[in-house]
Amino acid sequence: MSQYKHGVFVEEQQTGLVTPAVAEAAMPVITGTAPVHNLPEGAAVPVNEPALIYSMPEFVARFGAPGPGESKADYTLYQAAEVYLTRYKVAPLVCVNVFDPATHVVTADDVEADETLTLGAPDVGKVAHADIIGGVDAETLRRTGLALVEEVFPRFRLNPGQILAPGFSKNVSVAKAVAAACVNICGHFRATGIVDVPDSVTRYTDAPDWLNDNNLTGENLQVMFGDCVYDGVVEPGSIHWAGLCGARDATTEGVPYWSPSNSPLNCDGLVHAGGELHLTPLEAAYLNGQGICTGLNMIGGLRGWGDQTAAYPGNTDPKDSSIPIRRMFTWVGNTLIKTCWQFVSNPIRRRLIETVQDTFNIWLNGLAAREFILGGRVTFEAADNPTTDLMDGKVKWHVYLAPPQAGRELTFILEYDPQYNNTLFA
Repeated sequence: MSQYKHGVFVEEQQTGLVTPAVAEAAMPVITGTAPVHNLPEGAAVPVNEPALIYSMPEFVARFGAPGPGESKADYTLYQAAEVYLTRYKVAPLVCVNVFDPATHVVTADDVEADETLTLGAPDVGKVAHADIIGGVDAETLRRTGLALVEEVFPRFRLNPGQILAPGFSKNVSVAKAVAAACVNICGHFRATGIVDVPDSVTRYTDAPDWLNDNNLTGENLQVMFGDCVYDGVVEPGSIHWAGLCGARDATTEGVPYWSPSNSPLNCDGLVHAGGELHLTPLEAAYLNGQGICTGLNMIGGLRGWGDQTAAYPGNTDPKDSSIPIRRMFTWVGNTLIKTCWQFVSNPIRRRLIETVQDTFNIWLNGLAAREFILGGRVTFEAADNPTTDLMDGKVKWHVYLAPPQAGRELTFILEYDPQYNNTLFA
């Protein structure tokens, strides 16, 4: 029996459009070493505990600072935070420290080799590549090292944008772990990995062989040749490249459509294999043509140089080989996931299909109007949705997308025109 009503009533209907969620294209997740042994007595020592950091004072309060006689270069996480937060002025970043002052200590063998050492004093040099790579404990299921990338979104509701292990990624196993951590994050997201070419590759011409021989040619990977020097201290080039990406994105409303190439490196110079690095434009272009980024001091000071991912030239599909297009595809994909999660388990009906389609068409049209993309559209096509899939709860929308390519080769054609000799006559 229906209820008798008498008066004026209001009913609400679900909005036909939703606001797209924001995907963090540049937010780095950095695994490394921090001077946690210098924290005040009684303070919690964060080891393999991801922390979301917005400022350098916040980092120091959480992870400590190098003490007297200690070098910043010994603590890659401290270096990375200082470079990213204070020099490129981008935030936030997620920090994972693997240095445990309770277990990474000076041993009796160390004291025997060097009597100036003290048995059981903390020793950051004991951190191994395996500590950076980490993994999942079979009994406790606790994650360590790079495996903690999986916990970033559940902890902070922010998806990783860039994954780094500055300095340590010169090791092949670590570089591969960085590349592996970029895909299927939480089973869904993608990110960009940035690694460093090791000093053992002494000549720039040998860097492509190092990539290919070690199968470091994935589309989600960016490779930096050369470390940066600032105030006499050597800093991993990978964190500077991440800083370029973050700083560039900050000027484009967080939309990663603009290549970080040709943006100023905030350092005094480049070094590699113990010597200064002064590449010519032709030498830098050779690296770029092999999917390797570097620095070039040509016009406008020292700048990052390179538009190609590590997939190039073996894979020339622009969505895989071009840094800005690859980053845009990753960003759009992550945005689709975060926005449409609310629709999972909703009944499949025309309203759902149109809500998703209209929401993203309006969003893509807005990106196109600001020239962040050349164009884009979302369609619901019968060819992508056979009846058997729909009966099984599977729905597919087709997203067409064209971000602008980076203009890497600008050419002017000069020609002598003899007709201008006529200007000599009145």
